[in-house]
Amino acid sequence: MKETTYPEQEEMPLKKKGIFGRTKKLDENPGQDEAEPKKKSALRENIEAIVIAVVLALFIRTFVVQAFKIPSGSMKDTLLIGDHILVSKFTYGVKLPFTDGYTLIPYKDPARKDIVVFKYPEDPEKDFIKRVVAIAGDTVEIKDKQLYVNGELQHDEPYAVYRDPYIIPGKFSTRDNMPVKTVPDNCIFVMGDNRDNSHDSRFWGFVDLKAVRGKAFLIYWSFNSEEFGVRWSRIGDILK
Repeated sequence: MKETTYPEQEEMPLKKKGIFGRTKKLDENPGQDEAEPKKKSALRENIEAIVIAVVLALFIRTFVVQAFKIPSGSMKDTLLIGDHILVSKFTYGVKLPFTDGYTLIPYKDPARKDIVVFKYPEDPEKDFIKRVVAIAGDTVEIKDKQLYVNGELQHDEPYAVYRDPYIIPGKFSTRDNMPVKTVPDNCIFVMGDNRDNSHDSRFWGFVDLKAVRGKAFLIYWSFNSEEFGVRWSRIGDILK
């Protein structure tokens, strides 16, 4: 699911500086006995180039952007199975790696309608993607499939899809009927766009902002495994 690209090694003029600080000057009249040192130097330079590429790729993936593949239909029709997306890691701030989501440089919090990737609250080893429908301080309620935020029916949801005409009573499930809940501080309430087929905050509760990994913003590749074909029309789509 996570993809990494490596920059090409750039040819340097006459003087080359390695990542360890040593600079080798080229002799204008090299002798035959210098063949072996040159081989070693070339090997070292190749290793340094690989190390630099790996470090750069890790930096980009950790702090800038990361690629994900969509494995389920919970966000249909916004995201389809087989879509490959890019997620901005710095939209909401710079988070320190190997910490419990500590944000070193906070920018802003997720807003309503943002599509976010986050650590699944019931299993942090898994990443989920959903849409933010309510933020801290909001009240959220569902009546017969209809979403209410702060007491107002949410009409402006062109992305929301309902495929099951049956309405499940609240005593059996919170999918279609959920009592009023207030979103706590530093949390968000998320739902999948495929409302009848999404395992989201209606079932397992709120998402802590520390668990948010980034904001999805672009589909860069899409492959339909059932028809074994590329969905060319989806490539380059900006997510809204």
